Amino acid sequence: MLLPGAAPSDEDLATVTALIGRVPQGEFRIVVRSRTGEPVVLMNAPLLEDGTPMPTLYWLVGSHEVYAVSQLEADGAVDQVEALIGLEAIDTIHSTYMATRDALIPSTHSGHRPSGGVGGTRRGVKCLHAHLANWLAGNSDAVGEWVAQQLDARGSQRAERI
Repeated sequence: MLLPGAAPSDEDLATVTALIGRVPQGEFRIVVRSRTGEPVVLMNAPLLEDGTPMPTLYWLVGSHEVYAVSQLEADGAVDQVEALIGLEAIDTIHSTYMATRDALIPSTHSGHRPSGGVGGTRRGVKCLHAHLANWLAGNSDAVGEWVAQQLDARGSQRAERI
């Protein structure tokens, strides 16, 4: 499987390994970096090297962003944004995400496929990190945009949307 863009360098692989605490198990690309060059958002292949489905197409790995979003989640922001955006609008975000991810699966693949939308969610919001990653990667995601606004209001450091 070939994702668009340049493969990560050895230095990128070492940095991502340190950020996530293990060696990545599948193909990925760095699609958003911080001003200092640190990887912030990865685009993952929809299948790991062993064929296991990977539902998370865009993965937030930037250390500052992950910490800041974790604080939002701890403060109950998942329920807040779900009520604010509404389930129907969130369903549309999930559908678009699934279509983008599923288009990367080779037509010859006959095994298990990833399921769910943003972060593998079927309905509602499960993970603000995944929504912010999707939005930072340049996709339309009202939840991710709201998260970015909340981080800005808190004065949290975060990457800029590409």
